[in-house]
Amino acid sequence: MAFWENWSFNLLLLIVLHHRLANFPICLGGCDFFHGSWVADPSYPTYDAAACPFIEKEFNCQKNGRPDHNYLSYRWQPNGCDLPRFNGVDFLRRYRGKSIMFAGDSLSRDQWESLTCLLYTAAPNLEYNLSRVDMISTFTIHDYGLKVLLDRNVFLVDIVKESKGRILKLDSIEGGKNWEGMDMLIFNTWHWWNYRHAQQPWDYIQVGNQVLNDMNRMAAFERALGTWGGWVDANVDPSKTRVFFQGISPSHYNGSDWNKPKATNCRGETMPVSGSEYPGQYPAVAVAAVKRALSKIKNPVTLLDITALSLLRKDGHPSLYGIGGANGIDCTHWCIAGVPDTWNQILYNLIVS
Repeated sequence: MAFWENWSFNLLLLIVLHHRLANFPICLGGCDFFHGSWVADPSYPTYDAAACPFIEKEFNCQKNGRPDHNYLSYRWQPNGCDLPRFNGVDFLRRYRGKSIMFAGDSLSRDQWESLTCLLYTAAPNLEYNLSRVDMISTFTIHDYGLKVLLDRNVFLVDIVKESKGRILKLDSIEGGKNWEGMDMLIFNTWHWWNYRHAQQPWDYIQVGNQVLNDMNRMAAFERALGTWGGWVDANVDPSKTRVFFQGISPSHYNGSDWNKPKATNCRGETMPVSGSEYPGQYPAVAVAAVKRALSKIKNPVTLLDITALSLLRKDGHPSLYGIGGANGIDCTHWCIAGVPDTWNQILYNLIVS
C-alpha cells in the first residue's frame, strides 16, 4: 500500500512540476535562451528587409533612411550555449497547412512582420498573399499552405461601445472567438495599459458589475491576464495548439539607464549595451504580474521572456526612422530586420526542441 501511495504522490508531483515549468522560461538542455549578450556577427542579418515589400513603414528603418547598418549585424549569444539559427524551410515544413496567430498590440505586429519576412525569404520564389479583414491580417505562403495571422487586440479583453461610452471590460473576452482553431498562438499585451487621458481608447473600466472611471492600472492588467488565462484553459486543446506569451518588450526613453543622463530617448544610438547586465531599470513589476498570471493557468503556456535581451538593444528602435520622424521619435517599436528576428529565433528553437 505504501508503495502505491508513494508512486501516486511522485506521479502527481511530476505533473505539477511539468505544468509549472511549462509556464515559465525554458532552459533547454541546461541552456537559458533568455540571458546572455549581443555579439557582432557579420553573417547577420539573415535576410534583406528590401526583399519583403510588406514590411510597414513604421518598422522599415533602412527604407526610411537610417544611415547606419551595424545594428543589423548582432547575434544573440546565450550564456553557456549557442542558439541555433532560425531555419525557415524547416519551420515551413513543420507548419505546412497550419495556422499561426499573433494576438496583441503593435509589439505583436512587430514580431508578426518579422516572422513573415523570415519565412518569405527562407526559399526562392515563394508566393504569398496578404489580406486584412477588420482587425485581422492574414499572411499566406501558398507553397506550404501556411497562414500567419495577426489579431490587433491590444488589451486581449473587450472594449464595448455602449450608450455611456467605450467600456474596457476586464472580465469579458468575446474577442477570443478569433483565436479558436489555431495551431499556434502567441499573445501579448502591456504597453496600452499605461496610456491615459486622450491616448487611452476607452472611457470607463468595468470589473464585475462595477463601472469605474479608472483604477490601478497594474491591478487592471493582472485582472485582464486572469480573464485571458481562463480563456486559454477553457478553449485550448494542448495536444493541438501551442501557446506562447511574448513577455514585456522594453522602451528606451531614459538615457540614465545606459549612462547617458542627458538623453531623453534612443536617438543616435548605434550599438547595444555591452555585456549581459542592463545598468538601468528593469520592469520587474510588469514581468512579475505576467509570471503570476501564467502560473495560474492549467494549460501549458510558454513565456518568451524577451525583456532582458531586448533591454540591451537601445540601438534597435526606429528612433527618427519610423513614421514620426523627429516629431515622434520611436524608442518603443523595433526595426525590421532587427531584434524581433531574435524573438522568433528563440520561438523556433522552443518549437523544435
